[in-house]
Amino acid sequence: MKRTHLPLNGLRVLDAAARYLSFTRAADELAVTPAAVGQQIRTLEDVLGVVLFRRTAKGLELTAEGEAGLAALRRGFLEFEEAVRAMQAQQSSKRLTIAAPRDITAKWLAPRLAVYSRTDADLGFAMVAADEALDFTQANLDLAICLSADRGEHEGIELGPRSYVTVGLTDAPERAIGWPGCPHEDRDPIISVADAGLAIDAAAAGLGQATVPALLAEGDIAAGRVRALDTMESKIGYWLVAPVPQWRQKKVKELVAALMA
Repeated sequence: MKRTHLPLNGLRVLDAAARYLSFTRAADELAVTPAAVGQQIRTLEDVLGVVLFRRTAKGLELTAEGEAGLAALRRGFLEFEEAVRAMQAQQSSKRLTIAAPRDITAKWLAPRLAVYSRTDADLGFAMVAADEALDFTQANLDLAICLSADRGEHEGIELGPRSYVTVGLTDAPERAIGWPGCPHEDRDPIISVADAGLAIDAAAAGLGQATVPALLAEGDIAAGRVRALDTMESKIGYWLVAPVPQWRQKKVKELVAALMA
């Protein structure tokens, strides 16, 4: 059923003017001029086809037509306020749903979420697997991490430099460790694994050398599990992305700031 278009600005002015029986005092409350209040009332009268106020010797007087709808109007405004509070209450939740590839979650994101979670006991996270076609509506996502050339149709920020690093142990075989998306897919791998994170683990076990996004290997290199043997530039990088409404959420802004710190 099609809803009637409601002249909400005019109705808000009507409510204020009826409470004060004064266009001047209504204007003060609404932070507009008395002339603007008068114009809104005249426009509303034209839309409704009724007279709402009359000027008498005693001052401004609400007509019977105006009086008839006032109680329902004020109940409606209370319902609006309750709706806004309900939406804000949902926004006040500090639980975030994040989509990310398994390897970036394990090697980069999870350690940072652990640090961030210690700043607020109410924080909580739900992780879902990321795919190429991110559907923020269907998955109820707040934020996603993707490996791509740009942020696409969403708002976003790049997590680090676009480069690959080859990692391994000093005495490991020089044969490559393969994974889907590996820049050396044409080489004969000594082993193939499901993702770049597992490729790093295989390299740390001494199976061979893994060429992976540099961001993924930072922690393992810093911990001494593997050594950086070579680097190469990449056309793609990791991005934090979200549609504009999610990106503007306070909890998402705070998480992005923490991850980028």
